[in-house]
Amino acid sequence: MKVLSIVLAGGEGKRLMPLTEDRAKPAVPFAGSFRLIDFALSNLINSGFLKCAVLTQYKSHSLDRHISLTWRMSSMLGNYVTPVPAQQRRGKQWYMGSADAIYQSMNLIVDERPDVIVVFGADHVYRMNAREMVDAHVASGAGVTVAGIRVPRAQADQFGVIKVGADGVAIDEFLEKPADPPGLPDSPDEVLASMGNYVFSTEVLIEALEADAADPASKHDMGGDIVPALVRRKRAAVYDFKHNSVPGTSERDRGYWRDVGTIDSYHEAHLDLVSAEPVFNLYNAEWPIYSLPAQLPGAKFVHGATVRDSIVSAGSIISGASTESSVIGTNSRVEEGATVQRSVLMDNVLIGKGAIIRNAIIDKNVTVPPGTLIGIDRDEDLRRGFSVSPGGVVAIGKGHVL
Repeated sequence: MKVLSIVLAGGEGKRLMPLTEDRAKPAVPFAGSFRLIDFALSNLINSGFLKCAVLTQYKSHSLDRHISLTWRMSSMLGNYVTPVPAQQRRGKQWYMGSADAIYQSMNLIVDERPDVIVVFGADHVYRMNAREMVDAHVASGAGVTVAGIRVPRAQADQFGVIKVGADGVAIDEFLEKPADPPGLPDSPDEVLASMGNYVFSTEVLIEALEADAADPASKHDMGGDIVPALVRRKRAAVYDFKHNSVPGTSERDRGYWRDVGTIDSYHEAHLDLVSAEPVFNLYNAEWPIYSLPAQLPGAKFVHGATVRDSIVSAGSIISGASTESSVIGTNSRVEEGATVQRSVLMDNVLIGKGAIIRNAIIDKNVTVPPGTLIGIDRDEDLRRGFSVSPGGVVAIGKGHVL
């Protein structure tokens, strides 16, 4: 069976501003050493799907560069991970939605002639064995299979919810943020929320894309138009993420999935990484998350530095300072007497002497002057032009001059 993977990576990520002011959402750094797209690509590669096209559009330079430098497969064996920019192959317009992105890139499908097409989003943090989902799709005989994750029924109004049939597999209806949805047949207090990952039988996808392209009322969105159309035709099934088995996972981090679409959720996902027994374990060697390692020396702690429950990346120096429940990117420095708590520092950040940083995200190439207080006084943070999330997380954009 021939499988082609398509990763949708053209998202603007407005809710992650200012982190997406200068880059596409899938290119946002994560956990010091990775980009968000590395999670989707690692899941596909670890699943044995070694032919992957990444559809890019919005501010894609750093994303294209990362893919080109990092994701090099064996061309001798016909394997590849390749960025595919918008090319106006179907007319004088850029991608008008995720479905239109695939429709305009139909040449990829025609050239590869796959039996099955896996379509994943590029901006979630999780581990998933995609081969098990493909096997479930083939066994069901459906035209499309949608990955669903169980969430409490009380939280259903925050998600697109999949209403399943009595067999627990067929999709009866898509419900957009319903107030009072029915629970699952085997768990009345839970519902299945769409994860934004799909498996299509090739001919079914081609037919659906062509019909969608001819519909002037469509928004040309995979989750909003293509999948609902197949649900109405009784061609859609759900894959319950609860049943997915990933080698090396523990009971604590099995089934972990986070949509890091907001500053608060991005910050919370980092805090999930740093405890002694993390909610999401980056150190699972049986299902690694791949990226391009920085050519830098190891992290260094000097002059009585105190580091608790933190990840500190290569090339960074903590000098007579304190970090707690934080993630420090590459080539950054925290100077004497400074304190960093529950924060994310990206690459090339300098925290000056005596500065205090709490509940903050500081993007690349930012210098924080000595004695600066961030995350202490909300009004002062706003006055200085910082973004402050509803959850109180301070976000400072790339290259911001304090």
